[in-house]
Amino acid sequence: MKSIPISLTCLLALAGCQVVPDRLPQAEPAPAASCYFPAAQEQALETSVEVLTEWGFTLNSTDTPLGLISASRERPLHGYYDPYDDAFGYGHGMRLFGGLGVGRGSGVGFGIAGGFGGGVGQQPVEVERVSLLVDDAHIRISRDIRRFDHWGDLRESYSASNDDFCQRFQTRFAQTLPATGRPL
Repeated sequence: MKSIPISLTCLLALAGCQVVPDRLPQAEPAPAASCYFPAAQEQALETSVEVLTEWGFTLNSTDTPLGLISASRERPLHGYYDPYDDAFGYGHGMRLFGGLGVGRGSGVGFGIAGGFGGGVGQQPVEVERVSLLVDDAHIRISRDIRRFDHWGDLRESYSASNDDFCQRFQTRFAQTLPATGRPL
């Protein structure tokens, strides 16, 4: 009977150790200021789609009434491996494992299996996703990059709404404007 109050006390003490986060999740690093820029023209959505497809992005979805575009592109990562996974020299060339066994007077067995650093015939990939929101007078760009290993498991993910990408987009967007469009 004494074990129930002690167990309950321990349970309550452990429940008090749970903490809540001090802030809501947010993109880190924060998007660059150049990822929000003015675009006062009627065909900003179409021009944005044109720039993204020119750069090799595939449109995933669009919502014209909202002014939302979602696009992505994928590229293979040759020689990519998870630097934190050192099991069996992962990603560092050949790995072998096997064994030798002798049964009780009735048989001998030997086995070996190996491979060259890779997985099951899949290539590690990097997926770059871009979302654009075109409102009445501005364009907002959000970009992230995710890297998947040869097993298809997510290994890295980060916000890539950096100054370089957004400025290149702004420059190309301004060059692609139709001749009838109003200047920015």
